[in-house]
Amino acid sequence: MQRIFIWVLLVKFFFICQGLIAQRIVAECTVDFRVQPDSNWKDAGSPDFNAIKRVFIKGNDLRIDMENPGFLQSLIYDKANQQATVLRIIGTNKFITRLEGNDWQQELKKYDSMQVDYLNAYKNIIGYDCKSLSLKLKDGTDYLVYYTTSIAPSVREFELAFKDIPGFVLQYSVTRHNHRVTYQATRISFSPVPASRFDEPTKGFRILQK
Repeated sequence: MQRIFIWVLLVKFFFICQGLIAQRIVAECTVDFRVQPDSNWKDAGSPDFNAIKRVFIKGNDLRIDMENPGFLQSLIYDKANQQATVLRIIGTNKFITRLEGNDWQQELKKYDSMQVDYLNAYKNIIGYDCKSLSLKLKDGTDYLVYYTTSIAPSVREFELAFKDIPGFVLQYSVTRHNHRVTYQATRISFSPVPASRFDEPTKGFRILQK
């Protein structure tokens, strides 16, 4: 009986190692997401309508652009130093907010004690076989996530809720106050991302405190 138990453990360990070896860490890429709000959204001025979400990753640097006509919001995140900068351009108005130290820790606390449930739904997204899971935050926000385990980003925090997901999230839906928005990857490029993409602007932006 003891030999059988040891053999079962060895087999499990083998398959775990195989999964880890098979997964490729992506340290440089650009991912485009199609943004699809559901019919409950009534405010046509919402930045999620007719929006494009684009994620840039380069080593420990991350940039997220969310753009629709008349509005652009960018988040620039430095994983190594645990700090982020939010840029907002609304018409001709430009604003910058820096999140570091306690401000950034407060952002992270929103994602403490998430409830995670692994699901049995699967789909193929832009050529990658994806598994699914659900996340529930303390404030009641729900995520339905599809992720592939064949690749993983070097910076998983393009949504802070994804920081512990063991793969690359290629589709997710966020439900908050009976409104749902779905983000689905339409393209992923592994071409080099210019380092200048992660530079903060030095002028022209009004500083806003968090």
